[in-house]
Amino acid sequence: MTSDEGGGRAEIPSEMTTRLPWHQSALASVGGAGLDALMASCRYRTEGEENFRPFWDAGKPVIFTLWHGRLLPCTYHHRHQGVVTLVSLHRDGEYITRAVRRWGYTAVRGSTSRGGLEALRELIRHVKQGRSLAITPDGPRGPREKMKPGPVIIAQRTGAPIIPVVSGASRAWYFGGWDRFLIPQPFATLRISYGEPVHVPRQASEADIQAVMLDVEHRLAGLMKRVEGKW
Repeated sequence: MTSDEGGGRAEIPSEMTTRLPWHQSALASVGGAGLDALMASCRYRTEGEENFRPFWDAGKPVIFTLWHGRLLPCTYHHRHQGVVTLVSLHRDGEYITRAVRRWGYTAVRGSTSRGGLEALRELIRHVKQGRSLAITPDGPRGPREKMKPGPVIIAQRTGAPIIPVVSGASRAWYFGGWDRFLIPQPFATLRISYGEPVHVPRQASEADIQAVMLDVEHRLAGLMKRVEGKW
C-alpha cells in the first residue's frame, strides 16, 4: 500500500511491506518453512512467568522489552498470542516481518530513523486497545544492548508495565552483525527469563525516563547472565 498524494488514507505502519526481488521472496518462503521446523525441534524452559501472567490473566497488556540479537526464541515462544511488534523498514526487516506475521504477530513497521512517529502512535493505540507489545530497544542498527526510549515512552503514555525478557540457547549460531543474532541449533534447549515489571509514572520527567532506561538496561544485563548460566 502507498499513501495517496491526492489526500487519500495515509499509509499505516502495520500494513507496510518492503518489496523484495522475486528470488529473495522465494528464498524467504523456503527459509520460513525451515525456520519453523528448526524452532519446533527445540525444547523451551522459562522462568519468571509470574512477572507478566497476572497482567495477562486480568486482560491487561504488557510491553516485553528484549535485545534484538535474542528476539528469535522469545518471538517463537509467544507466537499466536496476539502480540504486536515493531520491525524496521530496512530490507533485512522484511524477512523478520514475514516470519512474525506468519506466527500471528501484528508487525508495525518503523524505527527511530524512518517512520518512527507514526509507528509510535500506532503502538500506543494497540496497547490502549489491550494488546501486548514486543520491542527491541537496541534495534535496528544498535548500539548493541543499549536502551532507546521507545518502550519507556509507551509505558508512560499507556500505564502498561515494561517486562524485561532475555533468551539463550544451549547450542546456537551467532551471526557476526552488530547484534550477534542468535539462531539456535536443532534440538537445542532454549532458556527464556522474564524480569520483574517496571512501571513508568504518567508525569515522569525527562530525567525520570533516562533513569528508567538505565534501570531496564541493567535488568536486561542481569537476565543475560541468568540465561547464559546453568539452570
